[in-house]
Amino acid sequence: MATERPHLAVIGAGPAGLAASLAAAAHGVRVTLIDSAAGAGGQFYRRPPAELGARRPAALHHRWRTWRRLGDALAARVEEGTIRHLADHHVWCVEPVEPVEPVEPMEPAERVELVVHALLGPLQEEPVTVRADAVLLATGGYEKVLPFPGWTLPGVVTAGGAQAMLKGGLVVSGQRAVVAGTGPLLLPVATGLAAAGVEVAALVESADPKAFLRRTVALAAQPGKVAEGVRYGARLLRHHVKLLPRHTVVAAHGEQRLDAVTVAALDTHGRVGPGTERRIACDTLAVGHGMLAHLDLAESLGCRIDGLNVAVDGEQRTDVPGVWAAGETTGIGGAALSLAEGHIAGRSAAARLTGTRPDPHTWARAARSRRRAREFFAALDSVYALPAHWTEQVTDDTVVCRCEEVTAGAVRNAVDELGAGDVRTVKLLTRAGMGWCQGRMCEPAVAGLAGCEQTPARRLLARPVPLGVLARAGDPEDD
Repeated sequence: MATERPHLAVIGAGPAGLAASLAAAAHGVRVTLIDSAAGAGGQFYRRPPAELGARRPAALHHRWRTWRRLGDALAARVEEGTIRHLADHHVWCVEPVEPVEPVEPMEPAERVELVVHALLGPLQEEPVTVRADAVLLATGGYEKVLPFPGWTLPGVVTAGGAQAMLKGGLVVSGQRAVVAGTGPLLLPVATGLAAAGVEVAALVESADPKAFLRRTVALAAQPGKVAEGVRYGARLLRHHVKLLPRHTVVAAHGEQRLDAVTVAALDTHGRVGPGTERRIACDTLAVGHGMLAHLDLAESLGCRIDGLNVAVDGEQRTDVPGVWAAGETTGIGGAALSLAEGHIAGRSAAARLTGTRPDPHTWARAARSRRRAREFFAALDSVYALPAHWTEQVTDDTVVCRCEEVTAGAVRNAVDELGAGDVRTVKLLTRAGMGWCQGRMCEPAVAGLAGCEQTPARRLLARPVPLGVLARAGDPEDD
């Protein structure tokens, strides 16, 4: 019977979670795939709902064939009962039934029992629990946005937010846009908006094009990704999008909403060049400065964190028995890397739970794909570095923590006058990071303004939970 198979809970239905679920199910493991979205695919494969009647949803994507293959395979596994897909389930905690100690070095995971706690539905009020023999974290990442004067105006959105609106709702936030910040995400956002009829006035990228020349060996090892970048560049030219490399947004302007931005050139040291400012009229600013891994569930489980990523071994195992991690949560690297890591993690979990050995040829092929993708994105990370002196453009009256309305001046005062030397102390002195998002959005900015390193926050819960749900969480029911 299917219910007698070992049970793996996969959290996150993006590329990594999908690949892991399919790999594990194909090798004798019963899988429960848990995701907060209404449909599988994550941000990368986000699609408009059928009710909108999109005639060509593939036009907003590349690698659409990969999604069709993954989506069809998931549907087949769900129909046969080897994968259960729980959509619109928001996981707030994962805990072992019995306390377990992390292992060092990473040894083969012993069979443990873990409980996944989730909230069902858009209001996130109905509690759901899932018991599993192992858990695979594929929780993805979220955007990093640094503050600047005017960044809280209506019309200023994250680059990923603009893309999600377009992919998921076929809507745009304005008619004339500026796309700004740094990172490879800006290219598909700018081209997607332009293809949707938005006048993209400029793509403002703080990276220096010369930095790509210093990474030609690593970049050339992935010719498909290089060709993809060239195609994006061709589309920008076709839509007459002005590219402003080594520039940054220094301010957004408007009364009730955004009506213009000021951009300026950066010198070789990452400072704004005097007299280089120019004002660009727009009603939308899509801005992003890279990505951060979702670490909350891994932190609450006690997984070792390496920098700002979950630490894993060659099989994508964490140092907590029964817990694997794959995709952006182990390091930002795009869909191809997530697919490779997910496949490895799913095969590894299946092998450990069933006592079998993975096929060495398939394993080696996935490991090569993972290595190449990691090397490529390590090179990109060095190119798309933040401007070294971005904090100099943040005025004292700029709001840094939007939840608690804490300004940059208050953060600087906590450091200069009150002696704060880390993000936690700044938080205690100013309330920066104590609001609804619990610092997920403002921590990079607070750390930068405080001149200290951003470290994992070790949050107990991954999202806000009603007290009534917490009161009943001590006695979970079987899934």
